[in-house]
Amino acid sequence: MSKILLWSAALTLALDQITKVVVVFWMELISKGQIDVWPGFVHFHMAWNTGINFGLFAGQGDLVRWLLVAVALVVCGFVGFWMRDEKKPIALIAAGLVIGGALGNSLDRVLYGSVADFLNVTCCGFYNPYAFNVADITIFVGLFGLVIFSTDHKNS
Repeated sequence: MSKILLWSAALTLALDQITKVVVVFWMELISKGQIDVWPGFVHFHMAWNTGINFGLFAGQGDLVRWLLVAVALVVCGFVGFWMRDEKKPIALIAAGLVIGGALGNSLDRVLYGSVADFLNVTCCGFYNPYAFNVADITIFVGLFGLVIFSTDHKNS
């Protein structure tokens, strides 16, 4: 596997876990529940997500927890395998973002039983009930980057 992909994944995993430790534990969001960062726009809102995006499949117990860990590991393996011949650094970084983010959320599931979500963005009088984390952002950005920048090896 490419060093670029591995470094990107490792840095993404580290950034995700560091932000969770700082916000959830050091800033005591776990006990406060909410911290206004930029009132009316950005809030830290503690949410333990046992499901997937937007809480889908939440509350289904340990079977879903470990199934989601297994699926994330399979996805990481697939992305790593898919990128084995990739030469574009931007595509390798994107793959690392996906892998690092998936591993970050999986590590939460292993350590805490659910994913620590805390970022909440609200705007213009619209209340957003959902929270997310750095791993969620990197997975989204990484998948977008893979779609845009990865090489089509069938035609190369």
